[in-house]
Amino acid sequence: MGAVLTDAFKRLLANIQDYAEMSGRALLNLASGPRYFQDILDQMDDIGVGSLPIVLMAGFFIGAVMVLQTGSQFTRFGQTALTGDVVSIALVRELGPTLTGILVAGRSASGIASVLGSMVVTEQVDAMRAMGTDPSRKLVTPRVLAGILMLPLLTALNDFVGLLGGCLASVFSLRLNAVEFWTRAINALDFADIMQGMMKPLVYGFILATVGCYKGLTVRGGTQGVGRATTQAVVVASVLIIGADLFLTKLALFLGDKIF
Repeated sequence: MGAVLTDAFKRLLANIQDYAEMSGRALLNLASGPRYFQDILDQMDDIGVGSLPIVLMAGFFIGAVMVLQTGSQFTRFGQTALTGDVVSIALVRELGPTLTGILVAGRSASGIASVLGSMVVTEQVDAMRAMGTDPSRKLVTPRVLAGILMLPLLTALNDFVGLLGGCLASVFSLRLNAVEFWTRAINALDFADIMQGMMKPLVYGFILATVGCYKGLTVRGGTQGVGRATTQAVVVASVLIIGADLFLTKLALFLGDKIF
């Protein structure tokens, strides 16, 4: 039993080391050429534009549900006007970035793993190496850069649509004035809240892209391995995003007190 646990722990450490090496190389590739701008644009379209419908729909309904839940409690104390403040801060600081990261991980991390895994199984990656092309520079770096660039934009749209859904829910359910809702929602935010909400997606985009690439490039076992890698990419990316959220929140609150 001890030998089995030891071997499993060694494999885990080896996987972490390989993942860190691949991620670091993907970032270092940005400092030197060649750069594949068309691949970057294609991945920005796939990760950003492709994820837009699910992000907007989820954000709209989450904002509406938050208003209904918080409004029902504030109604007991006659403070329904505070609904806009609470929903705005919760969306911008926490729910918007994390929800967007998990949704995009479910869609894009799995897609990245399946595409790269299929290329590994069909030996396209080996052919790329034989032709003198670096797979890390050609396949990994464009996806990582696209994830880092697109997640903050998707998060901003998610926050806006979430507030829009919350506004509609407050108008029709709580009978609040739309102008009052937006005024309080905007005034409740300060610079530290926005920085916290925009800092997290940068890390989430990096996590989901690198995890998807790593799981795809380490596929073993043919087409069945591609299926396993796709599932593992979603699970691992989602768990890492939630875990990173804890440390990023603590860091953001510390920096907010010290700097902003």
